[in-house]
Amino acid sequence: MNKRLLPPREASKRLGIHYVTLKRWIYSGKIRAVRTPSGRWMIPEGEVERIIGGEEEAKEVRAVIYARVSSPDQKRDLERQIEYLTQYCTAKGYRVVGVLSDVASGLKTSRRGLMELLDHVVNRRVDVVVVTYRDRLTRFGFEYLEYFFNQYGVRVEAVYGEEARDARQELVEDLLAIVMSFAGKLYGLRSRRRKKLIQGFKKLLGEVEEDG
Repeated sequence: MNKRLLPPREASKRLGIHYVTLKRWIYSGKIRAVRTPSGRWMIPEGEVERIIGGEEEAKEVRAVIYARVSSPDQKRDLERQIEYLTQYCTAKGYRVVGVLSDVASGLKTSRRGLMELLDHVVNRRVDVVVVTYRDRLTRFGFEYLEYFFNQYGVRVEAVYGEEARDARQELVEDLLAIVMSFAGKLYGLRSRRRKKLIQGFKKLLGEVEEDG
């Protein structure tokens, strides 16, 4: 029985990969494709079945563990994150190719561990990034980072999903950092208005803490 030719989007859906990843597979020769007279790529159904039932099923999944805490006094929590994620990867059958960590705010973009993680991604040394919570990677803009990873065929697995409920103090510190940064840009680093704004925000946080 002859196999039909599949449009790229249908093929990528059946393979469970992003459309961009499929295009990368075509150009690298990982999957055979047929180019129509109009210049459009079509994927033989047999190629999709070969990957689903053959080599991709047995393919080793390379994982990088990433853990983060905001301050040095949370070292034990950092160790717990790494310990749990290592066990998680073992249970999933992943091969851990890197264990990266940072002691820094989730707002800081120049974290050493995060930069090394990006290097793993762009050099195609990893298939999945494993974290406990989404905010371990970044406080804001997780979707942008996830999209960037997807362009290299890398997915993010946040074992617990959203932010931990007991991470209130870290969130307060990040909010304060944002206010201090904007206050400095608005009024200057040594301005009395900046100091007044920061003091007022700290007071507000204290009142919220008492009420809550």
